[in-house]
Order: sequence, then structure tokens, then C-alpha cells
Amino acid sequence: MPRTAPRICPLCEATCGLTLTIEGTTVTGARGDRDDVFSRGFICPKGAAFGAVDGDPDRLRTPLVRRDGRLQEATWEEAFETIAAAIPALVREHGGQSVGVVLGNPNTHTMAGALYPPVLLKALGTRNLFTASTLDQMPKHVSSGLLFGDPFAIPVPDLDRTDFLLLLGANPVESNGSLCTAPDFPGRLKALRARGGTLVVVDPRRTRTARLADRHLAPHPGSDALLLAALAHTLLDEKLAAPGTLAEQTEGLGELAAALESFTPEAVAPACDLKAAEIRVLARELAAAPTAAVYGRIGSCTVEYGTLASWLVDVLNILTGNLDRPGGALFPLSATDRAPRPPGPGKGFALGRWRSRVSGHPEAKSELPIAALAEEIETPGEGRIRALIAIAANPVLSAPDGRRLDTALAGLDFMVSVDPYLNETSRHAHVVLPPPPPSQSAHFDFAFNAFAIRNQARYSPPAIPLEEGRMDECEIHARLILAVSGLHGAPPGAVDDRLIADTLARAVEDSHSPLFGGDPQERDRLLAGGTGPERRLDLMLRLGPYDLTLDDLRNAPHGIDLGPLRPRLPGVLRTRSGRIELLPEPIAAELPRLRAALAERPAALVLVGRRHLRSNNSWLHNVPALTGGSNRCTLQVHPEDAGRLGLADGGRARITADGGSLEVPVEVTDAVRRGVVSLPHGWGHDRDGSRLSVASAEPGANVNQLLDGTRLDPLSGTAVLNGFPVELAPLP
Repeated sequence: MPRTAPRICPLCEATCGLTLTIEGTTVTGARGDRDDVFSRGFICPKGAAFGAVDGDPDRLRTPLVRRDGRLQEATWEEAFETIAAAIPALVREHGGQSVGVVLGNPNTHTMAGALYPPVLLKALGTRNLFTASTLDQMPKHVSSGLLFGDPFAIPVPDLDRTDFLLLLGANPVESNGSLCTAPDFPGRLKALRARGGTLVVVDPRRTRTARLADRHLAPHPGSDALLLAALAHTLLDEKLAAPGTLAEQTEGLGELAAALESFTPEAVAPACDLKAAEIRVLARELAAAPTAAVYGRIGSCTVEYGTLASWLVDVLNILTGNLDRPGGALFPLSATDRAPRPPGPGKGFALGRWRSRVSGHPEAKSELPIAALAEEIETPGEGRIRALIAIAANPVLSAPDGRRLDTALAGLDFMVSVDPYLNETSRHAHVVLPPPPPSQSAHFDFAFNAFAIRNQARYSPPAIPLEEGRMDECEIHARLILAVSGLHGAPPGAVDDRLIADTLARAVEDSHSPLFGGDPQERDRLLAGGTGPERRLDLMLRLGPYDLTLDDLRNAPHGIDLGPLRPRLPGVLRTRSGRIELLPEPIAAELPRLRAALAERPAALVLVGRRHLRSNNSWLHNVPALTGGSNRCTLQVHPEDAGRLGLADGGRARITADGGSLEVPVEVTDAVRRGVVSLPHGWGHDRDGSRLSVASAEPGANVNQLLDGTRLDPLSGTAVLNGFPVELAPLP
């Protein structure tokens, strides 16, 4: 008989609740969970395809170990013995920096990816960490770190209560949101307009989100920081700024006007390709709205001035008095956040505490630019990366200049991939450790609850027992940590036991902790959960702000609603001054570079990416149910540009940029503005040695091959994936 089980969807940031239909050990269907406290039954095509993702026949079922140059099936013991023999020996001979770690996007969608990589990095003693953040969101972490002292203190728009929403470089109708966890984002935008609110979308494409808007502005790509600076300038120049009580908690308000003096609407209008009058009107409407929120995402981050744009988003929220205010932009408080502490000065946030070995790129949030990974492997000398551990990462497709990285990976002494697929990156590994399908794993959203538009907590135990021969993903990570630490053979639970003991020892000594003064061993005995990860989750809940336990979540299979977002300032601030630092030195030092952009002439043709509702980067391209429709790798070109260049709809073109050329199919459409072409991210499944039968049948073109990795936002090290110049020529 079929049965049902609730499950949090792990396939995008919306974290919708699902109801799975299960026959035996197979997921045969998925629908929205109407009783879910957060998503209320909403589902997108990715969630509806959960069963197909879960049961993909191309998923690896056993470890692979390279023997005689070929990856062959092996036992788990053989796989970890191979790692234990190789990596500690490399570290002894060449030092901890000889090992690099790459973390991909799916890490944030699993419990294991949240709980274990920090422990792995500490065990290795390496600073060579590269993640998908420098292809996406790092500018927001850096700007939040500089403003608030904490790179994870990211305010999110209060979608359900705001009167005015300004979106830049975001297409949440397709992406379901990013750094803003909001099930049914489209419905919430429609509700905003239905209650008389205003939606303004800034995007060089007429996206599905833009079609919902009251007003759509289509500036020249990469000019977001200039537009935002002009809006802030107008607020200050026309005496429209009204920070209210935020003024008492903010340093640098008095210096901001001088810093932005050059960015008048008239000065930025040519670079933005917008009219100065419409920039002024937008600033006035933003100031006049009863409540308002400004929200910028990937399109405003993965550009040359991504950190400045991210900073200016919050500058506008502060100047209008909408930061930390219902209806504005607020800081979520997740169930696994530490319990609030008294406000006061903190450690602050620093950039560039160390630099990459070859090009001297500064670290940001303990990470180096993933665009620098290839040179760190290729370049001889002390500290060269000789071994790599890639966890749920496919940088051959996601990072700039994948061909160069492809070649570099082939030259490593040793590589480990934790990945369910043999993809364009993991095919280079000496050991591949495949996690089980999501239905066989427990789930709690550590990362995305911290960006949720409503505070809530939900836990999904495994819906299906672990299949014989598979290993739980958390156990894979724990055994990997033991193997690289020289402790291979120790029980994997020892990793969790040590972490729990250390956390409890600190908690009982901390006067601000809910467990202060207790006996750590007694507290340990009280922890619920049948596994180490569950016990760690239970401890984090007990140390959190809501007096919750794992049993509370188990007894509420559809989640626990913890209420709307509430003001949290000054408690979230960790700056050295204990206040919002509105004009930090790294930002002030970067403004002259933005000022110089006022005199630059935009390129005749630039490229932007685009999001698809049925996709989430490269890792869902092997599911038949999620291919087709709009999810196609075509180059969108405006009709006027197509006519000028001799391109035909359905024809082919050669597109060329810094990193080389690609041949792509052309889609002529007025959904992109003149002077802009659009090619989606994550394609290029045409390399020998991968086992992705569906993806390789329609491989598409890897847009990041157009980049050579030299275009970076200097403050965050984020690759410039949008707004870079290209040339087009028709092909027969």
C-alpha cells in the first residue's frame, strides 16, 4: 500500500514543504504540503519532480576508486583507506596548504553540508577554501560584514507587510528567491500589489518577475551601483532621508553625502541608460512609501561593483528608515541561532587577513576566489595545491575558464569528490564518495532559515530507510574527517561526540547561554536523537532563542511557526563600535573606482545570465522532468541587434569574450533590451568520462568558458558573470 511522508524540499532556497507518496522504497509522487506552517501547499516544478531527482538511475550507488587510471567500484572501507593513505602523507610532506577544499551550492541544502565542512577544514589546517559564494552571494556577505560586523547578518525584505518593493537583479518568480527564503514568492508579489503596494523591478531583461511589476526599469547591465548611488544621492540632496531612530545607531551618516556627491541622477543617467527624471521619481516614491524594502540579488552581485551595489541596497534601507522595521528589511532569527546577547562592541569584520599564493587575492569570509583555483593548482612552488576535496561541487562548469580548470584538476596528485554523480568535475577524482538520495536523509535547513521571511523551524526524518550498501551522508563526512586526520578506523560518532562535548563545555561556562551553570555530562545525557547529527541539532536548538528541542520538531511534522520577523537592532551588531558603520574604509576606498565608471562608455554588446524555474545550476540538468520548456540553453538576442548582426531566430552564432568562443543557438526576443544578450549558467555537459545520460544528450554551452577569471569584484573576489562585453557573429 502506498504511504505518505512530509518532507522539506532541498532543491532550492524556498524550502517548501512536500508530501511524498511512497510505494515500497520508491518515491512515486510529490505534492505541496497544505499543512506546512511556512509554504502552505505551494510547490514548484522542482519540488514536483522530487521523485525523479531521488530515483535518478545515473546516481552512483557505491564508492569509486581510481585503479590503473580508471575509476572502479569499491567498498566503503577501500575508499576511506585510500584517502587515509594519501592525504595525511601529502600534508606531512608538503604542509596543510597543499590541500584545497571546494564547496558547491548543494552543500547548503543538506544537513551534512552545514555540519561537517568547518570541522574538515580545521582538521586539514588549510586556508585554501573555495566555494560557490564567489560565484553568487559573497558581495552581500562582505557588505553586511562591513556594515553590521557579521557577514551573516543579512536583512531580508518583509514581503508580506511591505508597501513598496524595489528588486534589482532578481527574478524570484523563476528562482524562488535567493538570500530571501520565501515559499510562493510569486504569490507574495501578487499579494503586495493586491493590497495596494508597489513593485518596481530593475533588470535588463523583461523577466517573469518584471512582467508582474508596476514599473520595469531596464538599465545597462552592471550599472546597479551607479543607479543605487544616484537614488541615495537624491534622498540626501532633496532632504528626503529619514533614518529615524536608526540615526542614533549609525556612524557615518554625516560623511555619506560628500562620499556620494558625484553620483547625481544626471551624472549616472548615461552609464545606466536611464533618464535622470525617472531616477529622481523612483527615489521620491521610495522615500514617500509608508514602508519600503530594497532587495538586490545575483544580477547585482555578480558584476564589477557587486559589493558596492550590495552595500548601497542597505544604505537605501537605512536612509529611508526601513531597516529593522516591519514592512522594511529585517534580520531573521532562526531556531539554531545563538540566543540573543546584550548589545555592545564586537570583534568586527576584516577583509584580506591572508591572500592567495599566486595572484595575491584577499580572502573574504575565510574564502578565496574560486576563479583562482586553477592557478593555485598549476603554479609550482611552496604551497601549491596538490590535493583537492570537492564536496557537492562542479566548478568545471560553474567557475570561469572551465577548460583551464579541467586541465588543472587532471594534474592533481589526489582528489576526493563527495558527489552523487560522476560529473564534469568528479570524473577527475581518485575517490568518489556518493551520498544517498534525499529521501533517505534527514533534513533541517540551517542556512536558509537564517534568511527566511518568517521565523519557523521544520525537521524531516528520512522518509525511506537507508538502502543496503549506501552510507548516510553525515557518516560519509565524519569518516572523511577521520581519514584526513590520521584517525581512520575510529568510530564516526567520535566526531560528533567531540563536537558536542566541546560545545557543552563552553555553553555551561557562558553566562549568556541557556545552559549556563549546568553539568555538561548531564546535559549530554538529555540530548535527544538517535544519531550524532540529530544530537548536534538538538543541542543547537537548546542553545537557541526559542527554547526548542528536537522532540518538539519531531512532534510537529509540518513545522513550528515562530512568528513574523521582529526588529533586532542593536543586538545583531558585531562591529567594533557597536553601531552600524555606514561608510567603512574599504567601501570608501572603492568609491573612486565607481566614480571613474561615470566617464566610461558602455560596451556595444554585453552578456547577462538568466534563471530557469526548472533548474538550479548544473545539478538538476540530468532529470528529464526538469528539462525542456523555457529551460533551454539559448542565446537570447534583441530583434534590433539580431538584424544588425545578421542573426536569425533558431540559427546559430559564435559568441566571443575574454576566455574564448562558444557556438550557441540563437533565440530572438524583445525580452532582452538592446545591447544585451542572455545565456544561462550551468550548462556544458559535453565532456568525456561523465555519466549524465540526460544532461549529455543536450549538453548546452558553458557560458563561463567565455571568461578567463580576471574579471572580479575586488572587495569580495566574486567573478563578474554579468555585464561583460562580448562579440557576436552568425554561423551557417
